[in-house]
Amino acid sequence: MNTAFEYIKANPVFHLATVDGNKARVRPFGFIMKRKNRLYLCTNRTKDVYKQLVDHPDIEISNMGNDGTTWLRIRGKIEFDDSYEAKVQAFQESVKLRELYPKGADDETFITFYFTNAQATLYSFSAEPKTIPLL
Repeated sequence: MNTAFEYIKANPVFHLATVDGNKARVRPFGFIMKRKNRLYLCTNRTKDVYKQLVDHPDIEISNMGNDGTTWLRIRGKIEFDDSYEAKVQAFQESVKLRELYPKGADDETFITFYFTNAQATLYSFSAEPKTIPLL
């Protein structure tokens, strides 16, 4: 795997860390896509994570490899993309999203977001950390 996107696609559950006031919050995520040469995720406007992302758009995601010896961290800033086209692509790429949001891209609570400035670092128990491209 040469990119962060490939790593996450091979290990699809990752954890997203946000800030809530002055406390860290972490939760599992399972959707990621490439769009316009950017790494996209999604959420729901009614969730606490959305409010945290709005208040503090600097986030980190972490993903453990299936081998149990490597893990990936992506740290960066995000921006929201509420475009219909981004939503359509997300629903085209994920059966799970279509099950969660029966209205699909017309669901007003659903929103996508992407990294605008991020660095992906691959870690290992047996090697030095190395920076890898997002896409």
